Amino acid sequence: MNTCSARLHSEERKTALIALLPSLVVFALFTVYPVIYSLYLSFFDCSLLGGPRTFVGLGNYAKMFASADFKVSMANTVKYAVGTVPIGAALSMFVAVLLNQKIRGRGFYRVAYFMPVVTSMVAVAIVWTWMFDPYYGLFNALLERIGIDGPAWLADPRWSLPAVIILGIWKNLGYNMVIFLAGLQDVPTEYYESAEIDGAGAWQKFRYVTMPLMRGSIGFVLIMSTIKSFQVFGQVYVMTGGGPMNSTMVLVYYIYRQAFEFYRSGYASAIAWFLFAVILVLTMLQKTFLKAEN
Repeated sequence: MNTCSARLHSEERKTALIALLPSLVVFALFTVYPVIYSLYLSFFDCSLLGGPRTFVGLGNYAKMFASADFKVSMANTVKYAVGTVPIGAALSMFVAVLLNQKIRGRGFYRVAYFMPVVTSMVAVAIVWTWMFDPYYGLFNALLERIGIDGPAWLADPRWSLPAVIILGIWKNLGYNMVIFLAGLQDVPTEYYESAEIDGAGAWQKFRYVTMPLMRGSIGFVLIMSTIKSFQVFGQVYVMTGGGPMNSTMVLVYYIYRQAFEFYRSGYASAIAWFLFAVILVLTMLQKTFLKAEN
């Protein structure tokens, strides 16, 4: 029996391997190989168009840290993350708590809030570019109704990055809301009933019951939102092109320009690996902090 069972198990493993082989080959060719190759390129001075390839060791990384444009793009990326992650998480939690109540049309509102998540970023960014138009846009029209002269938004270095941040918060709100809704529905109602018996109000129940039991969901949202914020690209590419005056030049767009406009594939690879290291460190720090809190 043991021999038959072992033979059957071996046959199942072979069948599973054969079934997975096409996907593994595609994954290796289009994910694993490009990642390893980009690490290799980061130690060379080379062009995307071909030509001589010169080994420079850590020269690309030294050049990166000495570049004023890199520092600006890194600063803008951090500003974008600081502007989107905490505000986006707080708004998503607020909406999730509201839509966790028994209200009429709850299903419709949940779908409406989630729709931006599944909508193409390019399409969304084009629409929001029109909305931010200083002369005919929706936002300045609303501001004008209350007696405020709206800014030039995407044409003003002071307001271009806040405009991109506003879009980022709106676009990702539905995704975070769904995660928080799932966490809220796992909170046992008995805890709320006990809190009500003790005389707790809505805020006390949220602070002392909901928040402690939602730490896992909150941690997941913060980690994923941080990763997304450091990878922001689509809305910058469509709405501002990194301008005006590099005010929206974020790290991924800077990598794109170096690789596909200036053809500096080695230098762009070095920046990409730096970005990977930053995201990895931030993720590990967040996980460590959340474990310590628990």
